[in-house]
Amino acid sequence: MMKTTLFLLLIVLYGCQSPEKPDPTPPVTSVDTTGKFQNPLLSPAPDPWVTYKDGVYYVMHTTGNSLRIYKTTAMSRLSQARAVTVWTPPATGPNSRDIWAPELVYLNNKWYIYYAADNNGVDATHRMFVLENEAADPTQGTWIDKGQLTLPDNKWAIDGTALQLNGQLYFAWSGWETDLGGQQNIYICKLTNPYTPEGPRVRLSTPELAWEKNGFGVNEGPEFLVHNNKVFLIYSASFCGTDLYALGQLSAATNSDLLNSASWTKSQNPVFGPKAGDGTFSVGHNSFFTTPDGNQNWLVYHANPASGQGCGDKRSLRMQPFGWKADGSPDFGTPASLTDWLKRPSGE
Repeated sequence: MMKTTLFLLLIVLYGCQSPEKPDPTPPVTSVDTTGKFQNPLLSPAPDPWVTYKDGVYYVMHTTGNSLRIYKTTAMSRLSQARAVTVWTPPATGPNSRDIWAPELVYLNNKWYIYYAADNNGVDATHRMFVLENEAADPTQGTWIDKGQLTLPDNKWAIDGTALQLNGQLYFAWSGWETDLGGQQNIYICKLTNPYTPEGPRVRLSTPELAWEKNGFGVNEGPEFLVHNNKVFLIYSASFCGTDLYALGQLSAATNSDLLNSASWTKSQNPVFGPKAGDGTFSVGHNSFFTTPDGNQNWLVYHANPASGQGCGDKRSLRMQPFGWKADGSPDFGTPASLTDWLKRPSGE
């Protein structure tokens, strides 16, 4: 009897034991962030542009009402750089409002800024303008207004960019075919010097593919990229007010006649984007840089963090490395998520 009682007591005691409870704070896998960064680098910062000279990166972007330059030795730490306002527009006149997409370039031992502006907010008057500075540091010295860059046909023009190749200066931009608006095309012409165009203008690309026509037909933001024996013109397609803004590509041989539209071949599909998710919407208006050691190429671009944010001040500056395909064309990959940790550029 005693054995039976003891046996039953052990059963009761065992049955009263509480089951093991799950750990209320399960271990979290840590992320190695050493030597890494996350996008965005700067916000707001639409239409970003970066150039490198003598150990320093210089960055610009659209502000709408001024021209500002950021100066940094480490692109991944751009948010720590102080912006220097180098020019503000006059109160009235042809370049008084809507200051868009500035680009800073070093040509013939001088600095130049190309920018688009209009006459007191009248979009149809948008034209390209240029400033010149002889100082070694573009955040210092005096910027001289060289006036309007009088492009051939003198039509609506934005998003201008320059290329020096084989001893010749070229200028590409986005413009209207007529004075009546409508779709935006990519044009090119020669420059006899950084502020003097030489005609005629040649149309290189028009929005003809479905992915170039979201919202309405747009080819804009052309940017040159030279690699080995090819020159690429990477442009933004579709209306920036949609989530489906993306990058397209034209390519030509470096020894071809760049003023002959037949020299250029258009990619039939986007080469970067569109991506509508992961904090990456309306991807476009890019620029490039190569690390000082020459080992890495980086794509700089803007995107919105959420859907439906359009062409406004939600667009932030992002960057990511890119490589090259077997045919020599750039391989930009997929737009990085805002949660991705990316390795800092080599040398940082």
